[in-house]
Amino acid sequence: MAKEYLEAPVQTTGLPKGVPYIVGNEAAERFSYYGMNAILTVFMTQYLLNSSGQLAVMTPTEAKQNFHLFTSAAYFFPIVGAFIADGFLGKYKTILILSVVYCLGHLALAIDETRLGLVIGLGLLAMGAGGIKSCVSAHVGDQFGASNKHLLAKVFGWFYFSINAGSFISSLLTPWLLSKKEFGPHWAFGVPGLLMVIATIVFWMGRNKFIHIPPGKNAFFRDLKTWDTWKYIVKLVPIYLLVSVFWALYEQIFSAWVLQATKMDLYWMGRTWLPAQVSAINPLLILVYIPIFSYFIYPAFSKMFTLTPLRKIGIGFATTFLSFLISAWIEVMISRGQVPTIGWQIFAYMVLTAAEVMVSITCLEFSYTQAPKRLKSIIMGIFWLSVSLGNLMAGGFNHFIKNKDGSSNLSDVNYYLVFAGAMAVTTLIFVFVAKSYKEETIIQDEIPTPIPNAPA
Repeated sequence: MAKEYLEAPVQTTGLPKGVPYIVGNEAAERFSYYGMNAILTVFMTQYLLNSSGQLAVMTPTEAKQNFHLFTSAAYFFPIVGAFIADGFLGKYKTILILSVVYCLGHLALAIDETRLGLVIGLGLLAMGAGGIKSCVSAHVGDQFGASNKHLLAKVFGWFYFSINAGSFISSLLTPWLLSKKEFGPHWAFGVPGLLMVIATIVFWMGRNKFIHIPPGKNAFFRDLKTWDTWKYIVKLVPIYLLVSVFWALYEQIFSAWVLQATKMDLYWMGRTWLPAQVSAINPLLILVYIPIFSYFIYPAFSKMFTLTPLRKIGIGFATTFLSFLISAWIEVMISRGQVPTIGWQIFAYMVLTAAEVMVSITCLEFSYTQAPKRLKSIIMGIFWLSVSLGNLMAGGFNHFIKNKDGSSNLSDVNYYLVFAGAMAVTTLIFVFVAKSYKEETIIQDEIPTPIPNAPA
């Protein structure tokens, strides 16, 4: 006889019992993804082999292009996973099945250092990591009802905290594994794969604690035919299009900023860092910034004006613009023959990470609360398409400026200034779009019978 699960949140002012399993799963899953992500550009430019076992590496411009094409694919698949979850299988089954695909992608990268292994591995990772992306974040929100919705913003903050806890550790460990001859690519890609196996097990362990919102099936497809559903999508699309420009800049911490670090003085804070390790400052700053923003910065802003989610995003856009001006200045110093310390790039990370807190975390919560009840994963999937589009922009731009020999026809200074200019224009447009948007909060229905509060 099939196991029966709760299909609606219970009435409680405390935290849902399934939250720790989701947060634990996310920490391990993000370790696996960002560990692989941190070394991907370096692997393609320094370690990639041909079928004969000889080095056959990519140029920096080609590697940046391919990195962003992969990331674009990884953030395209959330919409596919969302259709499967909301229409057919439900979020829990979809996450579990695609997590296995995810593990196989890591396995392919770990055992094959050629372009064939790269293509197969990244293809499976895009389907697995991407397919579960919209489902996991929507699954978090599904655990809450009207009586404890006040905890939703806090839990999305913890959710993001777990992402960056996993990311911080893996961003330090996997570049170190890659750089050591006794380990190399097999271990550097294999350890993240092991963490994805652990993530899958942790998620499965929470199956009896979760709220399992059933798939909409026929009702889901009926909803997609009505204007009442599409009006939510239509009014969110302009916001997501503008958010995609933010992602076009942000995702370059794993490509352009890693390559920039190779031209800098990597001795900082008493040790010499690997170029791919510098990005570890981003998740570390997130861990520090989340409580600072939640308990100090946001309350301080709120004393001056109402700090809505859209206003947070707009301020984040302006902050992103500043971070790329810093990156452009770093390139000016490099072009003058100086050896700028990596501390300059750390400064750029500090500014960009502040923008990430205001844009990315806010968008997660905003996307969930603005979505119709049966289309939570779909709206999350559309949001993640903004990441896909942003990476497509970055990858397409690198393809556009690429010479026949794989080099760039644009100076490194102008490269950063172009993206900074695009972010400035986007910020101005966003001000007008945000003013016309009408917010509303939509949460899952609760089980009507009161149930004693869970401990907070």
